[in-house]
Amino acid sequence: MADVPLDALRVADSPRLLGERPEHVEMLAAAQSPLPPIVVHRATMTVIDGYHRLRAARLRGESTIAVRFFDGDRAEAFVLAVRLNVTHGLPLALADRKRAAERIIASHPQWSDRRVATVTGISPGTVGEIRKSTVRDPDATGGRIGQDGRVRPLDGSAGRLLAGELLAANPGLSLRQVGRAAGISPETARDVRNRLRDGLELVPQQRRRKPAAVAAAVSSPGAAVAVTSGAVGRRAKPAGPGHPQRYGRGRQEAGPDHAALVTRLKADPALRFSETGRHLLRLLALHTLRKEEWDEIISNVPPHCSDIVADLARQFADLWSEFAVRITDDVAQIG
Repeated sequence: MADVPLDALRVADSPRLLGERPEHVEMLAAAQSPLPPIVVHRATMTVIDGYHRLRAARLRGESTIAVRFFDGDRAEAFVLAVRLNVTHGLPLALADRKRAAERIIASHPQWSDRRVATVTGISPGTVGEIRKSTVRDPDATGGRIGQDGRVRPLDGSAGRLLAGELLAANPGLSLRQVGRAAGISPETARDVRNRLRDGLELVPQQRRRKPAAVAAAVSSPGAAVAVTSGAVGRRAKPAGPGHPQRYGRGRQEAGPDHAALVTRLKADPALRFSETGRHLLRLLALHTLRKEEWDEIISNVPPHCSDIVADLARQFADLWSEFAVRITDDVAQIG
């Protein structure tokens, strides 16, 4: 956090279509307490969150204001601006949130409706309607990244057909093995097994979208590799924590949401109900801070401690690397 001259800050690209509310600015200016820090995009010195506080500081006659910096591109800065204005302070109007959803869909087309809805504070159904009305081909991405950081296909037909082939070739496979290899849930694998047993089509009529694309996905070399090297034959060496092969479906193009993945792990009884499991969860939770929070910690490390802290960070990184290697090797030996 730093004190920045008011004249150095830019006001632009606000998610509020009608701008700031004068009455709210006056209320903040009249308050006796110091104004909370505002969030600023470091690269452009544009205010992300805190337009009203900035106006209030000027009204008070102050020359500087406390600032927390955000590092990222303009699209990420806008997402953060919307998220912060939805969750605290003066809430965004519904029209502002819908317009924000349009922009986020355009800048992050791979995000799921539910993920966009969480940021903008509107329902997933409303986001879906906005996507249909603003995007020429809403299904062009082929998959969507959810709140947990996993990529999910829009059309599960390819996974169903692949699961059918696996079950036909080896009926003894568990539903979890089939689901992991085909990129579908165990429940979907169960439905495929029942349909295979009853002589029904593996893909329900209402789920079919693009037959040509489905056929290409099933016959692709990547699918064959996933079958032969995944959970079908001898148990493959699992990936590390957060890897899409272990906690997601298909291939993941974007980095995982660490906080969401740790939240999923916290729901696992094998970890929740053991002392060592809870200890591991506490350690992992320490690394779920947002980038701007890490930046604040880094900027506030006293200079006389920086060498010691940096050396400890390197040692801890080495310990985590050894930890990742050992747990994957141990699981592979058990398998």
